[in-house]
Amino acid sequence: MNNPLVTPDPGLFIWTILTFLVLLALLAKFAWKPLLAALDQRQQMIAQAVEDAKKAREEIERVRQESAQVLNKARVDAEAIVTRAQSDASAFNEEMRQKAIADGQAIVQRAEKQIELEKNRAIKDIRRETVDLSLAIATKLLHRNITKDDNLALIDETIKQIQPTE
Repeated sequence: MNNPLVTPDPGLFIWTILTFLVLLALLAKFAWKPLLAALDQRQQMIAQAVEDAKKAREEIERVRQESAQVLNKARVDAEAIVTRAQSDASAFNEEMRQKAIADGQAIVQRAEKQIELEKNRAIKDIRRETVDLSLAIATKLLHRNITKDDNLALIDETIKQIQPTE
């Protein structure tokens, strides 16, 4: 009944504890410290990566906001340019319309002056022909010929009498 594996042996017990302590000291010195140092280093790298990711996210957000502001400013500038172009086009259109009206009025005035000049010239020609005709009739009635100088004097005198006072 005495099984040697189950019976406690104080010498074996001491050697087992002593071996365990030596192995624990060796593992602490050569395995645990480098393992803990590697874990610490890995934890620091992860923390640094998280911090870098946070900074990158903040930078991306800042750049997104700046680009949104630039885009909004560009939209406002584009709208201002379009508005200014439309305003300039309207002003140019109005200016061209006013110029066309002014040119049309100038053409009408020149035409009216030309018509007035032509009318006065025609009236003068008609008066002259009327005087010539009257003289011809008067000459026939008088059966006598008037000299050229008499003719001109009579024409001038008749024109002066016929011309309306202006």
